[in-house]
Amino acid sequence: MTEVIMPKMGDGMEEGTLLEWLKKDGEKVRSGEIIGTIQTDKATLELESPGSGALTGFLIKSGDTVPVGVPIALLLKDGESVPADWGSGKKSAPVQEEVAVSAPAATSVASSVAPPAKSGRAKASPLARKIAEDLGVDLSVVVGSGPGGRIVEKDVRDSAGSAKPKVSAPAPVAAAAEDTVVPLNRLRQIIAQRTGHSKQTVPHFYVTVEVDIEKIHALREMFEIEGSGKVSVNDFVVKACAKALQDMPEANATYQGESVLRYGSIHIGIAAAVEDGLLVPVLKSVEGKTLRQISGEVRDLVKKARDGKLHPDEMNGSTFSISNMGMLNVASFSAIINEPNAAIIAIGTAEKRVVCDQETDEIEVRWRMNITGSFDHRVLDGAVGARFINIVKDYLENPSRLLG
Repeated sequence: MTEVIMPKMGDGMEEGTLLEWLKKDGEKVRSGEIIGTIQTDKATLELESPGSGALTGFLIKSGDTVPVGVPIALLLKDGESVPADWGSGKKSAPVQEEVAVSAPAATSVASSVAPPAKSGRAKASPLARKIAEDLGVDLSVVVGSGPGGRIVEKDVRDSAGSAKPKVSAPAPVAAAAEDTVVPLNRLRQIIAQRTGHSKQTVPHFYVTVEVDIEKIHALREMFEIEGSGKVSVNDFVVKACAKALQDMPEANATYQGESVLRYGSIHIGIAAAVEDGLLVPVLKSVEGKTLRQISGEVRDLVKKARDGKLHPDEMNGSTFSISNMGMLNVASFSAIINEPNAAIIAIGTAEKRVVCDQETDEIEVRWRMNITGSFDHRVLDGAVGARFINIVKDYLENPSRLLG
């Protein structure tokens, strides 16, 4: 027998939601064959069979969410049957993995199996523990509904909802006949959790500067005339941020409680609007890429995000993030920090503005845009954040320095 478990498909994945089983109960499958689809907090992914045999013993159905490492089905060889206590969280004998398990599946299984709970410690998923900490819920009094009595997110939230509130909450507005209740999809729920957690726990401060991008527009027009391809303003921003992070590595960091970790490489998350919400594909090792490479890779990542084809590795590991709403006609905005990053840059719309030359006092019309940095005050002080965003500004106003 071989257990099919909820695999860990990315560094940040703690649980997954089954969208559908693609095989029927008892159907024969081969190792590596796609047997289902899973929704994580960032993408829809295919579930591969970890071995060959008859797929059966389904423990979850479409819409169910379970932590990584939890058994969800069985693969049986000829002559084998489902154990009597299957699904109870207990095993009468160890279940042996098949030798023919593929390397990726074996790695996923090994990395996602949860360690045994310590004596006296409530058995709960990492996400459930995090939510319990945020909501002040004592896990020792929560009854788990997951496999083997494991406490999952829903149990914590239900317990928090039934507990006596510490402060009086505003009375909910009664729904009227013309109102519509719109259930949150899985991606929207994750966005709500993560942005809420970041805004409530990370002490944000913001710095806005106006950037003259007249030279960038001139370069972009030159590229088009030469027929050498288009490079967007956002591509220049990515390159400028990478250069600024090299100059000031203290912004390429994360808060770790009693220390700050400064990353050795620069991996920039690019916020991309998709049909169901927002994804942040990650451009890796930007410090070693040219402007043209950045342009091509960002374009490919955003397309994959909108097509729902991002690989988990393409959504993990960001050390800094950029959110650009320049195409949406906004003067400026402040972005919420994408944890565990210490900073994010928000890009407003580029537009022609009437400006006064500070040296000659002459009035002229130039292309300008606002950029706003959101910084984690536990990692960076105000003066440091201001210096960083002005370095970004300087690179953007002198774009020939970004062409090397």
